[in-house]
Amino acid sequence: MARARVWSKQFALFAGLTVLVACADKGTENVNLEAYSAQDIYKRAEYDLAQGDVADAARLFGEVERLYPYSDWARRSLIMQAFSYHQDQDYENSRIAAQRYIDFYPAEEDAAYAQYLLALSYYDQIDEVGRDQGLTFQALQALRVVIERYPDSEYARSAILHFDLAFDHLAAKEMEIGRYYLKRKHYAAAIARFRVVVEDFQTTSHTPEALHRLVESYLSLGFPRQAQTAAAILGHNFRSSSWYADSYALLRGQGLEPGLFKDNWMGDFYRQTVKGEWL
Repeated sequence: MARARVWSKQFALFAGLTVLVACADKGTENVNLEAYSAQDIYKRAEYDLAQGDVADAARLFGEVERLYPYSDWARRSLIMQAFSYHQDQDYENSRIAAQRYIDFYPAEEDAAYAQYLLALSYYDQIDEVGRDQGLTFQALQALRVVIERYPDSEYARSAILHFDLAFDHLAAKEMEIGRYYLKRKHYAAAIARFRVVVEDFQTTSHTPEALHRLVESYLSLGFPRQAQTAAAILGHNFRSSSWYADSYALLRGQGLEPGLFKDNWMGDFYRQTVKGEWL
């Protein structure tokens, strides 16, 4: 008798899934989902996701939560809905679903993944330098949460990598604007941008060029000491780079050598970051 009941349940599940999958060609918008169990709908959503119909999968995962809000399937569906929206590049709805998961299930194992998805929903929109940098800052904040709140999760290492890339992206934007000003001989404005890179983004790959551009800008303005100090810092940290070779050639062209002069912000920067003298 017990075996018969198990078989009966398995048959009912199979029958329900068969009906739902049979609706694949015509969609499930007009199907009365209330007639099906949470598991039936969840499995159909998984089927749609596997078939590449991510939008319908996200909708069905949402229906599980709507119809069976207190079930374990609702919890599982919510994180899958966030994933499905992200796959569909519907980043706003992916963020909303991920945040709801974090709010409702902060102690669950998938909370780390929800936070990671939330961060990616910002990060995946900043691949172009010209985009709004507000997204980059939001991505950095969300990635930092993954790193700090879930340091032992499988997503922490990837979050660190994405954090470094997003940080580099901000520096790239400053460099782009700085080059724009330098090309048009707006040297003071260019210096302000390159200074941001040197002071705030010194761990990025853009620092050597920023120091070289400072040498260019200061020489153009007639401030040789600042230029010499920038070249000295460049030589101390990146002596083998082509940027130092270019800066050295510029200085030599005016009869100058790299040297440290402490009567400017570059001197203070050298003293603090290179010598470690903060007081």
